[in-house]
Amino acid sequence: MENNETNDVLVYRLGAGCDLSDIEEGKIYQGKVQGFANFGMFVQMNDRIKGLVHKSNIKAEHKERDAILVRVRQIRPNGNIDLEEVQIQVYQVQSLDRKSTTVRIADLLSRLGKTVAIEGEIAQIKQTSGPTIFTIVDESGTQNAAAFIEAGVRAYPEAELDNVIRVVGEVMMRNNQLQIEVDSLTVLSEDEAAAVKVRIELALEARAEPPEIPFLVPSEVMERLRPEMRKLAKIIRKAVFMSQPIILRHHADADGICSAVAIEQAVVSLIRESGGDFDADYYMFKRAPSKAPFYEIEDITRDLDFSLKDHIRFGQKMPLVILTDNGSTEEDEPAYKIASVYDIPFVVIDHHHPDGTIDKYLKAHVNPYHVGGDFGITAGMLGTEVARLINPKIEPVIRHLPAVAGVGDRSEAPERALFLGLVAGQYSEQACKDIALALDYEQFWLRFNDGREIVKDILNITGNPDRHAKLIALLVEGANTMIEDQMSACLPHVVSRVLKNDANLFLIDVEIHAYKFTFPPPGKTSGEVHDRLCRKHAGEPVVTIGFGPDFAVLRSRGVLMNIPRMVRELRVEIPGGGISGGGHLVVGSIKFVEGMRNVVLEALIEKIALTSVQK
Repeated sequence: MENNETNDVLVYRLGAGCDLSDIEEGKIYQGKVQGFANFGMFVQMNDRIKGLVHKSNIKAEHKERDAILVRVRQIRPNGNIDLEEVQIQVYQVQSLDRKSTTVRIADLLSRLGKTVAIEGEIAQIKQTSGPTIFTIVDESGTQNAAAFIEAGVRAYPEAELDNVIRVVGEVMMRNNQLQIEVDSLTVLSEDEAAAVKVRIELALEARAEPPEIPFLVPSEVMERLRPEMRKLAKIIRKAVFMSQPIILRHHADADGICSAVAIEQAVVSLIRESGGDFDADYYMFKRAPSKAPFYEIEDITRDLDFSLKDHIRFGQKMPLVILTDNGSTEEDEPAYKIASVYDIPFVVIDHHHPDGTIDKYLKAHVNPYHVGGDFGITAGMLGTEVARLINPKIEPVIRHLPAVAGVGDRSEAPERALFLGLVAGQYSEQACKDIALALDYEQFWLRFNDGREIVKDILNITGNPDRHAKLIALLVEGANTMIEDQMSACLPHVVSRVLKNDANLFLIDVEIHAYKFTFPPPGKTSGEVHDRLCRKHAGEPVVTIGFGPDFAVLRSRGVLMNIPRMVRELRVEIPGGGISGGGHLVVGSIKFVEGMRNVVLEALIEKIALTSVQK
């Protein structure tokens, strides 16, 4: 032991984030031998700092990577460090961490090129072929931090999804995006993590609160729904701020598409504003039409499959699922039960008649029936207003969507006229009808792909009005041609009855008297037949049933049916019928087993005949 050393000698261990400003002349540090030269030996004190022990100051023989103690003799003006080896038997070790101030993620841009510390929760861990990318969320934003051990090797494997961590690193720009190059990453203790989580949660609660803005048009029903709409919008905003993936499922018609696209525009723009990867809006948000007018087991199976794979492969959280223009009925319940196994949260924006068994699965449920309204307030109207609460900046590009949804869904609510009046200077009622028809037509050919960019062109969201006009003209022409062909084929085969309540009943077998596997599909074919018959029998009650081997589609005007209730009753009254279905009160569908078709249809007609009509 050197004569001037005692048991109280301090030896410093430099943290990964320490740089030249953190060392002092005369102090002793731990190091590792990095290499040799004719004039001496290089010593690495951490990944950033190395110095030279001149051969006259080497006290023992060493090989590369040997641990060594060194005293700093001099720090030269050019940054070179002169070291000397010291040999001490007994000493105390003190760790030095980078003298970095903890900053909020929102303030990182002003610290470009500086070493900082941030504290937050891990929202995603993505292993690339190079570094490990940690997505970190604090009370102010989202930020990626890149940690590199060696190519393709997971850095800091002790850090897991949802851990609260402290990251020290340099703020840099990579591919025109802000990023932290990690020097050190520490998982905080339980007490420290709890304090950070409370801070983040309190800030996020305030940040996620939707703005106080009026609706686009006056509506008593929507005013009564405002608290639930705000609650739902806040859940979505918070999911974005916490980098939670979002899946949006919707009915594949004009109303469902308008509702979903409005929310899509709000969420995507908010994701971009909140930071993260340049393509985060594509892998953090997915929109998909549902095959049926409800969230069925096929939908949850697909969504679960994708989400679990993304969770394993890309370190993503399980998603928030938004359902719009579906999600309110007992037909959705089997899918909800499966999702509950994985604790997947759901929110719903719908205008189908709700079943009371559903709300226990939902975090929020916006439905006009809950406040005395009905299906006339369409999903497109509700979805657009919720989208404005999520991000009001997108209002100019979506304010026409409620009018398109209203005419597309044949709403008779007073809000339809108000929304049409709101955009009358840019979109006439006929223009809105054309857009709705173009959406239905294009979605048929898209099948159940989202067609994100095509749909934006149809809705004139991309800012290319010339292309929008040309596309609408072509799609409407194609749709109308095929509708006329379908009507020519099926109208001669319509069978009529007058029921004992004086309602005009019309039946059409769309399986054998309509073109198959083309546009318009059975549901829309039945609707077109119904519209023409309503015009022919103006002022009279009309019910149209389009049926196939194992299904029937119902449309009604002036007959006060309750289709969901009728379906429930038939299920009990006809054992072996295999009956399911639902929809709106006077527009819906019913499914059954093929061998019981005649029995089910006659029982259904008998119930319609007992229904009150509007005189």
